[in-house]
Parts: sequence; C-alpha cells; structure tokens
Amino acid sequence: MEPGFVIETDGLLAPALPGRGGGATRRRPGAAPARPAPRSAPPHLRAARIGVGATFFAYGAAFASWIVRIPSVREDLALSTAALGGALFGASAGALVAMPLAGWLVERAGSRTLIRVAPLALGAALVLPALASNLLELTIALVAMGLAGGALNLAVNAQGTAVERAYGRPIFASFHGLYSLGGLAGAAVGGALIGRGVPTLAHLAAAGAGIAALAWWATRHALFVVAAPEAGPATAGSRPGLRALAPVGVIAFCVLVGEGAVADWSAVYLRDVVGASPAAAAAGYAVFSIAMTSGRLVGDRLDAALGPRRLVYLGGLVSALGLGLALAAPGFWTVLIGFAGVGAGSSVVFPIALRAASRDGGPGSDAAMAAVSTAGFLGFLMGPPLIGLTASYVSLRGALVWVVLASVVIAVLSPAVQRRAGALAAGQ
Repeated sequence: MEPGFVIETDGLLAPALPGRGGGATRRRPGAAPARPAPRSAPPHLRAARIGVGATFFAYGAAFASWIVRIPSVREDLALSTAALGGALFGASAGALVAMPLAGWLVERAGSRTLIRVAPLALGAALVLPALASNLLELTIALVAMGLAGGALNLAVNAQGTAVERAYGRPIFASFHGLYSLGGLAGAAVGGALIGRGVPTLAHLAAAGAGIAALAWWATRHALFVVAAPEAGPATAGSRPGLRALAPVGVIAFCVLVGEGAVADWSAVYLRDVVGASPAAAAAGYAVFSIAMTSGRLVGDRLDAALGPRRLVYLGGLVSALGLGLALAAPGFWTVLIGFAGVGAGSSVVFPIALRAASRDGGPGSDAAMAAVSTAGFLGFLMGPPLIGLTASYVSLRGALVWVVLASVVIAVLSPAVQRRAGALAAGQ
C-alpha cells in the first residue's frame, strides 16, 4: 500500500508523506524519534481500537432502541401506516444529507472531533421522538436523529479504517460485527423494558444518556488523522476517480438492497408464502442477523486469508445461492437456511466496500467513503419499496429475485475492491 495519511498520536506517527523522501515521517516538536512498529500493537492503538469498537456497539444499540419503540410511538400519536412511513423517511433524509457533509468535514479536519461529538448528538436526538406530540414534531425529531446518525456513521467508519491502517492488518469487519452485536443487545434490552411496562420516554432517555456516555469515554483515545498533502500536481490515482469509485458504490448499493429487503420482507415471506405462524415468522430476520454478526466477527481472518476480492466474490455467491434456495424450495427450514446464507454472504461486503473507498487515507478518501456510504444507504431505502412494487405485479416470491440479481452483481464487480483496497496482508 502506498502510504498517504498522517496519524498523530503521542509521538508514534504513521508513515509517510508521498513525495517526501519515500519513508519520511513527520513528528511533533519534542516527540521521540519514530521507531519501527512493534509486532504487537502499542497501547495507544489498542485503546483507539477499543474506542472505535465501543462506539460501533453504541451506534447499533441506539438504532435498535429506537426500532423497538416505533410501535409505541405510533400508538401514542395514533398515526396511520402512511403517516408513520412519511415520518420515518425524515430519518433517512437527515442521514442522506449528513453523510456527504460529514465526509467533507472529516476530509478537512479529521474524524477525531466528529466521532466524539456525534454520539452526544445522537444520544440527545434519541429522546426527541418520545417528546413529540404530533406528526410534524415526530418528523422533525427523526430528521434530527438522521442527521446525528449519518454523521456518526461516517465518523466511526473513518476512524475504523484509520485504526486498521495503523494496525497494518484487517480488523475493520469486526467493528461492523460489534455494530450488529449492539443492535442485538439494544433490541433485547428494549424488548425486556417494554415487557416490564417502562415508558418510551424513560427508555429512550436512559438509552441516549448511556450510549453518549459510553462513546464519549471510549473515544478519548481516538486517532487524529488528516489526509497528507499532495507533494505536487495530482496524478492518476492520487484522488478517487468517479470511474474507479462507481463499481464500489454499486457493490454497496446492492448489498444494502439485500439487507433492507430481508429486514422488511423476511417475516412477510414466511407468513404468506411458507405459512408460518407470526412467532415463527420472526425467526427469518433473527437467523439473518445472527449469521451476519457471526460473519463480521470472523470476516477479518477470512479477509487476511482470502483477500478482499475473493471474499466479496464468495459473499455475493453465497448470498445469491442462499436466497435462491429460499425461493426455489419455500419450506420453513430451507427458507431459514437461505436467509442465514444471505446474512453470512453479505456480512463483510459493505465493510470491504468502505475500506476500498478509503484507499490509503490520502486526499479525497473520506469524501469517497461518504459517497459509498450514501450509495449503500440509498440501496437500503430503495430495496424494500422496489420489492413491494414488484410483488404487486408478480408475487413476493418473484419480487425477491431482485435480491438474487443484486448478489450476482456483487460477485461480478468484486475485482473493484481489490484494485482500490490497499493490501493489508502479505501476499494480497
């Protein structure tokens, strides 16, 4: 990997500035001379890794805490399905606005400040829906939540790729695994609190305060990372070009089309096509989530062993075959196996796409990551309505073929992540 970033942390600096004598490093005044990186990560990098992981976990828990309270808020405000859908789009709109802006900010000032501030904003915004007394107030509250969540999304991913570069080996997928674990924990705790009759306001206020406090404490050792200045005129590859970035964005779009489709339609598919009971139908998304979490927790080892291109190719193939099984043989257990295949196959694709967009941390990398994140988020938004619209003309079983096709596209475009991702493991 050609170095193109600067990390300033307690006198241990990551090399190196392009065009400044090859391996030259930049030190703060009075800092100890740079020394070769030890075989095991130094304490400040381990602390940064723990902080990023804890923030990913908190982000997932915040999202899940809100998700399990949506029915309560809807009931309190007596909203129709259409009205609730319009309000929920406010959160999506806020995130879509925030991510490019956050990418621009991180590109110029680094991600350290944003990863410290954004969780505080999200913790405060999390309580706002519980305070809403009408549809307009709920929509505004969800726009605020989307803005904070979109900024945090970009910040944690920028910090995660920076920590991975400093480590010099794949660790990024494990961060997304912690996000998934946070989501499972947030849903479990939220469900237990609902069962005990805890009011929505008390639940979301406590969750927001706890999540903000955890992230503020955990990120005190966050890395200060800025793009290294270009030594001369821009050369090919010095900034992420649209032509090179486009296939990575398409990969992100396609994988989150699948995630959104399974999240919204798995239970319906099991009810309407398979004939499962309401309780059993919930198992579809459960096995998908467990498989995705497990895949992300082992994804870094697979990445180091197989390389990003091969792993994305296999992920797209497993996802396509898994959902293909669920559609071709719609029995209860075969469908569960199929949804688990989609979760496992897609688990590491989005993290690898973000890393590929980030490249070496050089000029334009954070803006590129923001663009790929936005493309993925658009896929998550557009996938479920596309499935629903297609199902109205054919059937839900036929409509889910879109996800199979999206998974095939991921496999076909897999070489794009190898070209753009820096080789972190020997032999890649």
